[in-house]
Amino acid sequence: MEYQVLNWYYYNWLSGDHICEQHIHNLDVCNWVAGGKDHEAAYPVKANGMGGRQVRTDKKYGEIFDHHFVEYEYANGSRLYSQCRHIRGCWDNVSEFVHGTKGSSNPGGSIQSADGNWNYSERQKDPYQVEHDDLFAAIRMGAEYNEADNGAYSSMTSILGRLCTYSGKEITWDDAIKSNVSLAPKSYAWDAETPVKANADGVYPIAVPGLSRVL
Repeated sequence: MEYQVLNWYYYNWLSGDHICEQHIHNLDVCNWVAGGKDHEAAYPVKANGMGGRQVRTDKKYGEIFDHHFVEYEYANGSRLYSQCRHIRGCWDNVSEFVHGTKGSSNPGGSIQSADGNWNYSERQKDPYQVEHDDLFAAIRMGAEYNEADNGAYSSMTSILGRLCTYSGKEITWDDAIKSNVSLAPKSYAWDAETPVKANADGVYPIAVPGLSRVL
């Protein structure tokens, strides 16, 4: 238990794999774009994907993958193509690209109409500063400032992606939500049993697409 907690990044019950621990932020942005003002439209209805361990094959890397690719589909038929990987020497862009019928946007903050006649290129503000500005303003005004729902939906979006890459199956949002599979330990204590165990050689079980049960 102590070993897994101290190396939490490599165990799903603690980190959720890097698609949940890091890539969730990009998925959160894409959910926001997909939903606009309609909260119910801001999360995918199903997904499929692939992933694996190409370079992080040593037992010290626990049970997580080093790359994921997920195709998410929203209720209106729009698609999100999501990819993340931790492999040195590869393309390391961390951003979101958006393409729609009326225009597109790129990671530099530029928004351009489809016909090229309109372009928004105001200098991008620091998103971390804006987040704090909004929070402080709400506190001063006594207004509600609650991102819990968005956080929960985006967390579930990343979990849905991991379920697809681990299983190799197309999985719906509803089936994932209804699943009673739990990664949590039965109790939280230093002497408690961990939910995942290594074999005699210290090797942890790794998900095998097509064989692993995730729901």
